[in-house]
Amino acid sequence: MNNPCGWFEIYVADMSRAKAFYESLFNVELQPMTDPTESGVEMCAFPSDFERYGSAGALVAMEGFAPGAGGTMVYFQCDDCAIEEARADSAGGTVQTSKMSIGEYGFCAHIIDTEGNTIGLHSEK
Repeated sequence: MNNPCGWFEIYVADMSRAKAFYESLFNVELQPMTDPTESGVEMCAFPSDFERYGSAGALVAMEGFAPGAGGTMVYFQCDDCAIEEARADSAGGTVQTSKMSIGEYGFCAHIIDTEGNTIGLHSEK
C-alpha cells in the first residue's frame, strides 16, 4: 500500500460558503463534481494530481452527514502553514491553534472552517 488514504470528504451545510472559504484559504479553485449516486449529493473537488503523492478529496453536502468537530482530522500540506493560517480569519474561519513546531516532523496549525470542521495545516518550514 503506497498511500493508505485514497480520498477524503469534508461535510458541509452550506456549499457556497464552504467553497468560498477553502478557495480563499488555499488560493485554489474547487471544481463541481457530478453526483455519482443521483441522490442530490452536492460535491466540489479540490485540485488533484493522481500521479503524485497525496490524497484527492471534496467538500460534500449530503443528507444524513453533518459537519462538525471531532472524529477525523484532515491535514493539508502547505509550503509554510503560517501563510494559510494568516488567511483563515478573512476567509471566515477561526485559528484554533497557531503554527507550532512538531519537532522533526515540521510545523502544524489547526483551523475551524465556516462549517465547524477542524482541519490541520502541515508544513516542513
